[in-house]
Order: sequence, then structure tokens, then C-alpha cells
Amino acid sequence: MAKKIIKSLPDMAKARNRVDLPTVKIDEVMVTTRVAKFAQGRRYLIKTFGCQANIRDEEIMAGYLEKAGFTRTEDEKAANLVIVNTCAVRENAEEKVLGEIGKYKANHAKDKSFVMCVCGCMMQEEGVAEKIVATYPYVNLIFGTHNVSNLLDLLDEHLEKNKDLIDVISYPGDIVENLPSSRLDPYKAFVNITYGCDKFCTYCIVPYTRGRERSRAKEDIIAECKELVEAGYQEITLLGQNVNSYGKDFKDGTSFADILEEVAKLGIPRLRFMTSHPWDFDDKMIDTIAKYPNIMHFIHLPVQSGSDEVLRRMGRRYDKKAYLDLVAKIRAKIPDCAISTDIIVGFPDETDADFEETLDVCRKVGYFSAFTFIYSPRKGTPAAVMKDDVDAKTKHERFVRLVATIEESVSAKANAMVGHTYAVLVDGPSKKDSDLLSGYTETNKLVHFKAPTYLKGHIVDVKIDESHTYSLIGTLVGDPLSYMAKDIAKCLGEEEVVKAYFAAKKAFDEDLSLKEINAKISAKQKEMMDFSAKNDTDNYEKAKAEYLKAKQSYDGHPLVNNLLAAQDDLEPLLKEVEARLK
Repeated sequence: MAKKIIKSLPDMAKARNRVDLPTVKIDEVMVTTRVAKFAQGRRYLIKTFGCQANIRDEEIMAGYLEKAGFTRTEDEKAANLVIVNTCAVRENAEEKVLGEIGKYKANHAKDKSFVMCVCGCMMQEEGVAEKIVATYPYVNLIFGTHNVSNLLDLLDEHLEKNKDLIDVISYPGDIVENLPSSRLDPYKAFVNITYGCDKFCTYCIVPYTRGRERSRAKEDIIAECKELVEAGYQEITLLGQNVNSYGKDFKDGTSFADILEEVAKLGIPRLRFMTSHPWDFDDKMIDTIAKYPNIMHFIHLPVQSGSDEVLRRMGRRYDKKAYLDLVAKIRAKIPDCAISTDIIVGFPDETDADFEETLDVCRKVGYFSAFTFIYSPRKGTPAAVMKDDVDAKTKHERFVRLVATIEESVSAKANAMVGHTYAVLVDGPSKKDSDLLSGYTETNKLVHFKAPTYLKGHIVDVKIDESHTYSLIGTLVGDPLSYMAKDIAKCLGEEEVVKAYFAAKKAFDEDLSLKEINAKISAKQKEMMDFSAKNDTDNYEKAKAEYLKAKQSYDGHPLVNNLLAAQDDLEPLLKEVEARLK
């Protein structure tokens, strides 16, 4: 490690600290001359593992790199800078990450200026950075979840000193605003509203890798969401490790329901959130979801286990009855609400009776979908040192039974959708069949159907024809061009030149003096026709003079000129719309 500069290494003891208050920092996004010069003509690739929070980190890192002058590529062989963005939630995720790092040895061999970076949650675990350095000597930068905003500084130091760097900060965490961002999707966006977690469930590594629970200021969240709405985004997902704990750290009564309502009022067509903790899910949240039609009736509500004893050992802060009571309250006020969940099988010393309680919850709730896992211990968490008398075979058998039980409700709910029509936000061509488009219903069900690719990003009606349990096959309802026209009309109504035109038109239509002038013009035109038919030259000339005077008054009227100017300003936009419809 002689060529390595170790600025900091992860420390689980420091990561547990919850004493210091977070600092809010405004990033100025400085790009040094050295980094800008290096970036010219070079391409970057980011490979992300894990949750939506990691995806959002990817978008921010991409924003920094593009500010510096790098361009994105999906071609692994063509990449001059690669970032492997890691997850630490499951053991098999680490195995995938190590395999991914190994793929880029060839890039290093052919390009001596190639930069290999590894970051994310896995780096926050003790011993991992040293293992990577020992195994993959071509890794140049290793940094953690708290170092994302330092990416360009680390790259600059690497270039300046020609040394590899390890900088993994372990501390409760701050909040950085004004982060650059290169969104991965032009229609669906993730917005962080909280970072970290203070629940410390005994099996979970997140409080150590992501730091303490800290909420962004409401005005910063609203500003970001407003920008997305104005940019034409169709869906926003509010993100947090425990999203419904938002505002608790402010200690002023602010709640997640408040921010959820404020974002809904911005008019985003679809609003989602994840992930929720049952312990923080209050009545105000349920009422807010029920009140606003653009808040999707889909809630991810991790139960983890149905056994009170296992839940106690997990540190989940609720029991089976409390969880089922919450589900009942949600369905009483939002009858069509789809609920998904996370479940861990084989937590240390889970008995047959404990597992049966979990199956009972699954049957009673009737989940719309579920993420199921066989427990894997994470070093540094309390559960990792718990005695476990359940063998691997038993755990696997329980896992198979759990999946079968969940599939019963998933299949039943999917079958019930056949024959009905649902609004679907189109993601684009299906990954499995390019002849089909794919998208999701409001309840987050994947639907495939035939339609023109120009409907990507539009919300369309699809009638469901077939159920394949985890996905559906449907038929587009209506003329595809009608969806385009409807969305274009909506967008036009939000353009300033369109608003100016309709304001000028309204003033023109409602002005009484113009109505009088128009009436006089019409009357004089009629008189001229009558006098012409009678060959009454004198009266014809008199009527003509009065007509021209009225016409001159009309043509010089300020409201007429305003309307004509507004029409001229609108014409280029109308021509652009015409071109798109062709």
C-alpha cells in the first residue's frame, strides 16, 4: 500500500455516534483546471448496486463528472473512468461487487491513465477497503457514502500526486445542498428528503453506512420538486431510509405528511414515497394519501417477520397486532391501496411457530408484491453475534414456502386486474421484447402492451388481457395520437407565450370600446353595400370615410396590437408542435 494515501478508514464506533448535530452545506461545485483538462475527451461509466438511494448517488456523481467535462458511456471497454457504487445490505451483493471490479483489469492494462473508483455502502464496512486494495491493485479511489460530494476533489488529488486514495469518512453525516445531478430518467425522478436511519434494527447495516437520520429543509425539497414538475417530469418518488420519520429531527412538529402534501400540491401527475417504517406510519399520513389523487395508492410497508418474538429481537418496535391494525386502517380509508413488503426468513433462532406467524401475516394482508430474503449476517450489527440454531436446509425450505404463500395473493390480485383498464406511465420498450412497451400502473404493477414508442413518458390507458403474476399483458385504449395531443395541449398551457396570448385575447374580447368600434365598422360596411346598390355616390363616399376612420381607430388600438404581437410570439412554438406531430 506504499502508493496509497489513506486519508480515513471506516470506523463502526464513530458511525454509531448520534451526538453531533448535522451541518447544512452548500456545494459550489468547483472544477480545477487539472480535472477539467483530464476530463476532455474521456468517458465515464457508473455501475450501481442496491437501492434507490444508491441510484440517486449515481445521478449526483454523474452530475459532478459531467460538470468537469466527462461524457457518459455504457460501453465498459470504452470507459476511461469507472465507478462501482456498492451495496452492503446482503452478502451476495458484495460477491457481485467484487466480480464487477475484476471486469475492468483490461481497461487499466490498455490505458495507464484509466481511473478505477469504488464507493458506496460496502466501503463503510471495516476491512473492506483494505481487502479491495490487496485484491485489486488497479483501484485508484475508494470513498464512502459521506464522500460523494468530494468526488472531484479526490480525483484532483489523485491526478496531482499520482497516488491512489482511500477516504471513507465514518461520522453521523451532514446535508449537502446544490448538488449537481444527471438524471437517469427524463420522466421519473427520485428526490431525497431524509438521509440515514436511527432505528438500528439489529440485522441492518444502514445506520452505520448512511449515518444518523437527518431531514432536508422543506423549502429545498419543494424547490427541487418544483423544478422537476416544470421540466415535465411525470413521477416523483420521495426517498429516505425511513421516509416517514421526516421532520422528527427538527423537533418543531414537522411531519412527513406535511411534506407529502406540499409536493402533491405542486401538481406532479404521480407521487410516490419509500421506504416506510410501520412504527412511524400515523393517521395523518393515511389521510393525506387518501386526500390527494396524485399520491399513488401503493405503499411499501416492510414487516420483516410476523413473530412478536422475532420482531423484538430484530428491534422493529411493533408487534404483529400493531402491524395488522395499521394495514386495516390504511385499507379502511384507501380501499384500493396496494401494499408490498420485505420479509427476512431464517433470522437467528426463528422457530417453526415463528415462521408460521409470518405466513399468517402474508395470508391476512394479501400482499401485492414482496421482497423476500434468507437472513445473511452483516458484520458489526448486533444480530451478527446472535446464536443461531436454524440450519441452512430449514431456512431454504421456509423460504420456498414463503414465496409460494406470497405468490398466492400476488397471483390472485393480478388475475383480478384482467378485463379492467388502468392508467400506465410508459417507461419505453420492454427489456424482454422490443416490440412491446412497458410501464407501471398506479399500484406499481408492470404492464406490457403494443403501442408506438413515441408514447414513452406519457400516461396512457391500458386494458389488461393476461396475467403472468408478476407482470401483465394489455391493450392500449384509444388512439395513441390523442395522448400526444392531450399532453402537448397541457404543456402548451404552461408556456409563458401561450399564457401571454390568452391574456391578450381575453383583454381583447372583453374591451367595450373595441366592441363599439367593431359594431360601427360592420354598420358602415352594410351602408356602403346598400348605397352602392342604389348608385348613391355621395352617401357611399360619406359611409366609406366613416368606415376608414373606424378601421384606423381599430388598427391603432393598443389591445389589437398586443394581440397581434402575442400571436407572432406564439407562432414558432406552434410550428414546433406541428413538426413533432408529423
